[in-house]
Amino acid sequence: MSTLQIVLLVILAVLIAAVVALYFIGKRLQKRQDEQQAQIQANKQTVSLLVIDKKRLKLKEAGLPDEVVKSTPWYARRGKLPIVRVKAGPQFVNMVCDEAIFDTIPVKKTIKAEVSGMYIVSARDAKGKKLYSDQPPKKKGWWGRTIDKLQEKAGAKPVK
Repeated sequence: MSTLQIVLLVILAVLIAAVVALYFIGKRLQKRQDEQQAQIQANKQTVSLLVIDKKRLKLKEAGLPDEVVKSTPWYARRGKLPIVRVKAGPQFVNMVCDEAIFDTIPVKKTIKAEVSGMYIVSARDAKGKKLYSDQPPKKKGWWGRTIDKLQEKAGAKPVK
């Protein structure tokens, strides 16, 4: 066998080992996430909240209790979380929000939210209707506009 074939076989073996390892790690992480979602669903309660402010903040800047910061893994502390400052009854509380509904939560309005601990799972307006974002859609960057133009020329999108 030539040197090139040996090098290609070694690279192929390493890639196969990496794929197998990622498969088992992903399977374990998926199982852990399913358990956490089941626990969140079991503990959620409907609460009326007055939303004061919402921001994406780092964990240390969010004003969450020290227990939450200590129990978070070191690699997750650097990322930003969707934090919503709410008034729940007489208390002002910082809560972590689900990423999927963060943009739809209105500021300075009362909402009915399903809360599990300090985590907002879902939200509706005070009358129980589904929330829609009252923010204008984000402007597309240069790359997004270029893709849209190319799709229009190719016939994949209707022409404006």
